[in-house]
Amino acid sequence: MALRYDLTVPLARVVAQYQNELPKFFKRYQIQPVWRADRPAKGRFREFYQCDIDSLGSTAPVVEAELLSAVCEVLAQLGFQDFILRLNHRGLLTALLDTAGVPQGQHAEALVALDKLDKIGRDGVEKEFAVRGITEDAARKALTFFTGEPAVPDATLARLSGIVGRHDALANLGAIVNLLAGTDGGKKIRIDPSLARGLSYYTGAIMEVAVPDLAGSLGGGGRYDNLIGMFLGRDVPACGFSLGLERIIVVMTERDMFPERVTGAVDVLVTMWEEPELRADAVALAADLRKSEMRVEVYPEADKLGKQFKYAAERHVKFVAIQGADEKAKQIVQIKDLDSSEQTALPRSEVAAFLANPGP
Repeated sequence: MALRYDLTVPLARVVAQYQNELPKFFKRYQIQPVWRADRPAKGRFREFYQCDIDSLGSTAPVVEAELLSAVCEVLAQLGFQDFILRLNHRGLLTALLDTAGVPQGQHAEALVALDKLDKIGRDGVEKEFAVRGITEDAARKALTFFTGEPAVPDATLARLSGIVGRHDALANLGAIVNLLAGTDGGKKIRIDPSLARGLSYYTGAIMEVAVPDLAGSLGGGGRYDNLIGMFLGRDVPACGFSLGLERIIVVMTERDMFPERVTGAVDVLVTMWEEPELRADAVALAADLRKSEMRVEVYPEADKLGKQFKYAAERHVKFVAIQGADEKAKQIVQIKDLDSSEQTALPRSEVAAFLANPGP
């Protein structure tokens, strides 16, 4: 028995089990809670929701480009404007560490320290390197390679090419950048050689979303071409991205990005009365309106109409349907528009059509 650590490993197990029933190129999204033993900090929780998108079956850089475009679109829809899509490659990390003189056996230790760069700064990482047994000369070279002024992707790729020469990782990053050139995501991309990502199963491009007022990220991901092979016995290309719902909510709350008033949750409130037959009529009217794809709420107990109107206003419901004794006798329903205070009497059979197109 264990708590689910993330959504990627369970996906890998499902794909391995149902490989013959899935299409060659399989895409999926999933939103579920996960648990980690994180220390409490801003935007970090021991139970939180991950919003994952994954694409399996292809090693083409189009996969990474589409994932980054999707993330960019989601954040733009939520109102984020100042985020950056950080992009790196595990192969490039290895090449830079080799060039700096960090032995292969110390790469994992170096990456653990490097992953803290945005939290503890260059001096902090340098101390971590020393604690982990990395020589002062190798640490100094590595930090020179991994840090630098942010620049447009082409400039960063050119700088890195001057350090490691022609490299498959740089070619892959360049292909992703070129594919995004004509999109909104292309304006947000920054090649960041210091991006390490903590999970060891990443094999290629790695990605994170950064905003100025949050240490860490709103989400991240990357290519994990070997993970499904752990369960299947042969590798399946895979790449994914995960957004942290709670972290997004923290930042949006602090920035006051949520709308002051949420509208459209309910189309119409049906009033309730003391008489049993009128109560039944209210429930029946709500059921009929829902058949017309109306979002309907029934006031649950008999009360003064004024209080029911007030409740509807507080819920930002525009229309209230009134079907009391007088209306029942006349076989009509009164529809009150709370925005204009106008009230319209209609035969019950015409109520749904009126609410669907109430006019100006």
